[in-house]
Amino acid sequence: MRMTFRWYGEGNDSVSLKQIKQIPGVEGLVWALHDVPAGEEWPMDKIMEYKRLADEHGFHLEVVESVNVHDDIKLGLPSRDRYIENYKRTIEKLATVGVKVICYNFMPIFDWMRTDLFKEMEDGSTALFFDKAKIQSMSAEELVANIAGNSSYSMPGWEPERLKRLAPLFEAYKDVTEENLFNNLKYFLEQIIPVCEKHDIKMAIHPDDPPYSVFGLPRIVTSRDNLARLLKLVDSPYNGLTLCSGSLGANPDNDIPAMVREFADRIPFAHIRNVRVYENGDFIETSHKSSDGTVDIAEVVRAYHESGFTGYARPDHGRHIWDEECRPGYGLYDRALGIMYLWGVWDGLERIRKGNA
Repeated sequence: MRMTFRWYGEGNDSVSLKQIKQIPGVEGLVWALHDVPAGEEWPMDKIMEYKRLADEHGFHLEVVESVNVHDDIKLGLPSRDRYIENYKRTIEKLATVGVKVICYNFMPIFDWMRTDLFKEMEDGSTALFFDKAKIQSMSAEELVANIAGNSSYSMPGWEPERLKRLAPLFEAYKDVTEENLFNNLKYFLEQIIPVCEKHDIKMAIHPDDPPYSVFGLPRIVTSRDNLARLLKLVDSPYNGLTLCSGSLGANPDNDIPAMVREFADRIPFAHIRNVRVYENGDFIETSHKSSDGTVDIAEVVRAYHESGFTGYARPDHGRHIWDEECRPGYGLYDRALGIMYLWGVWDGLERIRKGNA
């Protein structure tokens, strides 16, 4: 397991590279050019600026999250070919700085959804929260206003310029089915996987968050059966998964350790986080500790360990603790604690394997 840490860039993150460097075992940054609109080719000078910063602190840039997919590709419009060509050129550029994995998603309109970015928990910390009844009673416009108005940082997936076109976007997706979305994903993968194979970069699709339809939008990266299907769309080791225990874990029917064991050879990147799901369907993000949430994180790590996982991992979201002011879900303290929980489980399993327990 190769530990990484998501960083949003200078001036766009409360966490410094100096601080990340002090977290044991973190070797690389999970990064992106968040100011480049979806569908546009990434400029080389901006890529090289990230490379310079990473080199100064001894980090690699082997995981990118995300090179966002333009809606025209998801919709299967004739204009998609232009955006796919831009994607191919971006892949070629990323290869020159050592990128090995591109995390991306195929979610219509919204990359993720929460109704509260700072829901207070029993211990006084706050966390990202999803109120299922509330979201069913609110409009998409209300949700956008709620998310956009509650953070001083840019919110990937919630870019104001794109979401100003919310009504036209919903109109465009109104007749798009899950089957359409699968077909459009297949077309996209058929075009870019040969480029990935040439440059040794794996595509790793992120599950839908939450893993079910909201606002009537189709969702396809939601379950074991759908993961198996999308891996067969283009049956190449370069068509892989970002297996996110928190996103998939928002549906208690999903058996995350079983998914890890089944798809281990197609998981180049792991998001490991916990979530507590309530009987009414609400969920909140918790500490990584297994007993704090619905997902048995210790068993998830065991599944990776037993599978001989050598891919990249990150702690994903954390709570906001010790009065830290940070991007929602992306503070320093709880993610650093999460890393040490994951290392503790991993090291214990290593000792057992070597007979030193």
